[in-house]
Amino acid sequence: MFIRKVNRKNKDGSTVTYVQLVHNQRDKEKGYSKAKVLYNFGRIEHLDIEQLKRLVASISRFLPPEEALKAQASLRSRGKSFTWKFSRSYGGIYLLQALWQRLHFQEVLEKRIAERQFKTPIANAIFAMVANRCLAPASKLAVSEWVEKDVFIPGLAKIDVQVLYRAMDVLLKHQKAFEQELYWAVADLLHLEVDLLFFDTTSTYFETESESDIKKRGYSKDKRPDLPQVVIGLAVTRSGIPVKHWVFPGNTQDMETIKKVKDDLAAWRLNRIIFVHDCGMTSEANTRYLQRGGGHYIVGRKMKSGEADVEQALSHKGRYTKISDHLWAKEAIIGDGERRKRLVVVKNFKEQQRDETLREQLIQTLEDKLKKINTKRQSARQKAIGELKAHRVYGKYIKELKNGSVKLDRSRLQKEHRYDGKYLIESSDDTLSLEDIVLGYKQLYDVEHAFRALKTTLDLRPNYHSRDDRIRCHIFLCFIALVLVRIAENQTSKTWENIRKEMSRLHYGEFEIDGKIVKQLTELNQEQKSILKALKINEPSTIVDIHDA
Repeated sequence: MFIRKVNRKNKDGSTVTYVQLVHNQRDKEKGYSKAKVLYNFGRIEHLDIEQLKRLVASISRFLPPEEALKAQASLRSRGKSFTWKFSRSYGGIYLLQALWQRLHFQEVLEKRIAERQFKTPIANAIFAMVANRCLAPASKLAVSEWVEKDVFIPGLAKIDVQVLYRAMDVLLKHQKAFEQELYWAVADLLHLEVDLLFFDTTSTYFETESESDIKKRGYSKDKRPDLPQVVIGLAVTRSGIPVKHWVFPGNTQDMETIKKVKDDLAAWRLNRIIFVHDCGMTSEANTRYLQRGGGHYIVGRKMKSGEADVEQALSHKGRYTKISDHLWAKEAIIGDGERRKRLVVVKNFKEQQRDETLREQLIQTLEDKLKKINTKRQSARQKAIGELKAHRVYGKYIKELKNGSVKLDRSRLQKEHRYDGKYLIESSDDTLSLEDIVLGYKQLYDVEHAFRALKTTLDLRPNYHSRDDRIRCHIFLCFIALVLVRIAENQTSKTWENIRKEMSRLHYGEFEIDGKIVKQLTELNQEQKSILKALKINEPSTIVDIHDA
């Protein structure tokens, strides 16, 4: 399929040129191809260029971005001398730069490093590293090549890796002030609600045997206890926007992080807040400390701990209150005076059905196994029983009899039934409604979502740095990237993966036409327009610049 020009002579000897969209089609009878006219655009002097542009833009949606930009540029040349120069991805950079400027990140950086003669390269280098984490996570060595060959960053055609390392040193030197000012900028612009903060920790390991002041072996949430790691703490708002992060030595226990977190946030005048964290951080010392200065908490409690207050809460009589379609809760006040505790038993009916189904499957599987075991000879039976008792799941649900046979421990199964679909929450704040407590704790998922984004979308690991200061700075860069990513996700209701993929199709290109250098973008598609509109970012002009070659 192609566009052709057809010349026809009039009776008066004049020539008329028509423009047609044609397609070569094989004539089976004659045995050769013939041009079939699909659409006639009319006489060339009356040609509707805007119609052609719309056609090119429509076809361009199915072309690689560079080819689409070439097609648009070729149409603009209209037979003039045309030389293509290059094309690079620009949509993701354009989006991130708009957020970067709106949040005053550039001002914050330049204010802190204004006295340094390399102010602009350092500020731009920090943006380049953050943008790289968002768009194409790579090592600092690879960032230099990415800036030079893969993306278009206005004012930054190339950057040396030593400038990147120097920028990391400057960023780390001012990290405390940077992070606080970034929080203020985000809080002011987005009107963040910080009365309820969610806090949790994760760990990230290093492919090395050597330890350091922060690289230590400890409990690994990545199932790699054989390698040194660091522990990362993250506080986010109820809307999932990161507020602050912490880096602890890899052998730090979750409960040991609370004092540091509360003290740091109090220094930001965030001491009247409600901390939400899971049962791994729950201890009497921690909960008492969280209440100093008027603070409060919502924490998870272990259902099967056997603790007296937990058992009282589970046995508490009372009706459940509906929170949402599948979520119900009831309150139990345990104790008096200083020992008074407000516990909430939550039941998720979907999870209850799931637990019951899984138990039925477990019982059927165990009955089949036990039936086979009890038919074996004694020596073989004892070996099979030993293997079954050692099993991580099955072992606790079987009971060995005096005659050497085994059977299901139905009393143990019955006890498990009381926990189906339930979880337990404790809160120190009597002013919170039952719904606030339940939904507040449920939003702890946003922290987990943020950690998943850090580890997958932003490729927190592998971490190529060996020095502790560079490790801390690498994590800080990932944190800044996470702030931008979560803002974009919140305001567009799309995943960053989808935003990144769609915006990467917006390309910047340069070409020369008749002695003029033209800098142009591909046409915005509807999806790109909707993303920018949701983020309240103005659409870029298709023609960036035209100047003499």
